Amino acid sequence: MNSRMIKHRIEYLLTCVLGAIARLVPYRLALLLGSSLGWLAFDILRVRRKVTLINLKNSLGLRKDRLTKIARRAYRNFGKSMVEYSLFPSLSKQKVFNLVEFEGTEHFDEALKRGRGAVLVAGHFGSWELMGAALSQKGYPIDFLVGEQHNLLVDDLMNEYRKSMGIGIIKMGAAAKGVIRSLKNNRLVAMLSDQDAGRDGTLVRFFGRPASTPKGPAAFALKMDVPIIMGFIIREDKKKQRIKIEKPIYMERTSHKEEDIKKLTQAYTSVLEEYIRKYPDHWFWPHRRWKSTTDLYPPAN
Repeated sequence: MNSRMIKHRIEYLLTCVLGAIARLVPYRLALLLGSSLGWLAFDILRVRRKVTLINLKNSLGLRKDRLTKIARRAYRNFGKSMVEYSLFPSLSKQKVFNLVEFEGTEHFDEALKRGRGAVLVAGHFGSWELMGAALSQKGYPIDFLVGEQHNLLVDDLMNEYRKSMGIGIIKMGAAAKGVIRSLKNNRLVAMLSDQDAGRDGTLVRFFGRPASTPKGPAAFALKMDVPIIMGFIIREDKKKQRIKIEKPIYMERTSHKEEDIKKLTQAYTSVLEEYIRKYPDHWFWPHRRWKSTTDLYPPAN
């Protein structure tokens, strides 16, 4: 067994153990565990701390002390979200509904009445996995388009968690056929579209700077004549998190395919930016979002 396999097995075992602990303790204590892991990652291990602070400074332009506070809260929120994800095997429908409230789901109803499904675009924002699980438990037919993690053991575990909540899985390698089939079956296809897409992306403005963004959501929406619907989950000072579904974004195709994709991508990216500006501690800042268009980042850690 090589060092990589050993590392992956250790990661898998740690993930299983942390998940088991989270499912054994009360929900509030589980959230505290997640928050503590986020603090550990930011303040002690300093995982991508520099990248996070660079992104925040270039996006929000606040004082360093304020940026550090936002970053720390973002890591804590991410830790909470991952713990909530690990709770899936133990969550009943009622337990899910005890954690969230819904706003704007009539926009899904409107889209599904057309019989063609819709593309649900989300970001690494808040407890996005819990949002997908809650929508599935509410009765919406939903499939996730997922990439493959380097650690295949953890990847399989993540997908099993999703399936336990009634979420369908479309692997990235079979994206075209899977997404088209899902939309033809009048389902919602959820895609995360807020990470750097390299040379394959389309350039849109994001926090005032060009950012390479995946073409997939816009390309599928235009090809299948379905709307893009944005979804967000917000952790406020309430007992329940709020799932907010935005109005559908419709766009007619023209003869300029790439320009259509760019315009539609810009439309939903601008909505995402609005939410991040309002809730900056909800987004996943450690990602090198602008790495294709800037040279500001330190070497990967």
